[in-house]
Amino acid sequence: MKITGDLHIHVIMDGVNYRRAVELHRNKVDISVIQRCFSSYQKRSIGFLRDGGDARNVSYTAKKIAPEYGIDYRTPIFAIHKNGHYGGIVGRGFDTMEEYRELVHQVIELGGDFIKIMVSGLMEFDQVGVLSEDGLEESEIREMIQIAHEEGMAVMAHTNGVCNAKAALLAGVDSLEHGAYMDEECLQLLAGSDTIWVPTLAPTSNMIGKGRFDDTVLHKIAAGQAANIRRALALGCRIGLGSDAGAWAVPHMFAPESEYRLLVEAVGTKQQEQLDCVLKNSELDVRKRFRRNSGGK
Repeated sequence: MKITGDLHIHVIMDGVNYRRAVELHRNKVDISVIQRCFSSYQKRSIGFLRDGGDARNVSYTAKKIAPEYGIDYRTPIFAIHKNGHYGGIVGRGFDTMEEYRELVHQVIELGGDFIKIMVSGLMEFDQVGVLSEDGLEESEIREMIQIAHEEGMAVMAHTNGVCNAKAALLAGVDSLEHGAYMDEECLQLLAGSDTIWVPTLAPTSNMIGKGRFDDTVLHKIAAGQAANIRRALALGCRIGLGSDAGAWAVPHMFAPESEYRLLVEAVGTKQQEQLDCVLKNSELDVRKRFRRNSGGK
């Protein structure tokens, strides 16, 4: 399959050292970083990128530069998280729903294409099935998605864990990012929804052999996600190709290509044609829905 887009990237990150990458933009955005990143995608004829946002105005600047490289670049400008919960590294926080609503308005005023919310913690890569935190309450997730939809904005949700995924799916989230540890009930809900699941296999699989975490644990986490992808494909779920490019061990150079290989390995070559069709349709859907005033529709 010819890869034309990546549905989950972070221009601000370099796949090697997050703190060092962010530090480059301490005083002002280093445009050369964005230019090198876009040049890499341009050379491989990858013309559609959906960013996860950041707290340093890098993706805001990248949106202005992208047309020079023939790239259709979509961004939430910054992700939104509840204070005291995971998400500060990629965005801005709130304490009350009124403050959340104000952040949604800020995204719109800055020209953001959609809203990204953080509803769960990260995977703990040294333990299978464990997250860095439980995540938000179901009622909070539902209200956050509802507010964004009322403003005509689609919602991208960083989501791991059964309860968080179920809450986001029931609330009508437009795309569910990562989705680690979903169970059969979640997959059935996914199959009956319009939600696009972006499983981001690369961050886990690319760490294998690097010595940072126990490879046995990493293999188990990756195998569980692969099994869910096979089940999701069988159920007719919408699956999108998003590599989480920029995350540790996922450098932008060839990230979507690596993610595609991992997806094919997960489902098997016999299902590759079906997978290709699903991935293409999901990208087309994201291109349509993740734009201002789409209402996620």
